Amino acid sequence: MKERKKQYFHPIEVTLDVVCGKWKGVILCLLQEKDYRFGELKDQLFSVTPKVLTQQLRELEEDGLITRTVYPQVPPKVVYSLTPYGKDLEDTLRMMEKWGQSHQQKVGDNFNEEVSEAELS
Repeated sequence: MKERKKQYFHPIEVTLDVVCGKWKGVILCLLQEKDYRFGELKDQLFSVTPKVLTQQLRELEEDGLITRTVYPQVPPKVVYSLTPYGKDLEDTLRMMEKWGQSHQQKVGDNFNEEVSEAELS
């Protein structure tokens, strides 16, 4: 687990520092459901670049929230899963998800799960 040298003034700062980032919360929510290989995560997060996904996964691993298991086979198989420490975030993440849905309804934001390639460029 990575040692933090920052000084925090409120506990929520620590939580936000660890789980925030464009993709970390979504990655953690996905891993609540099942273990994923890198390509499977990439498919779920279709607009994330491999570089950013790798970076987010490394940071989550450094924070002790996920594990990366490499299986010695050809081609190599790498699987990401939550640690027990990462599983402790499930209730928090579900509450954040629920609040996000409520907020979308309140402000009228539409969430579109299917975005065309043209919209991404």
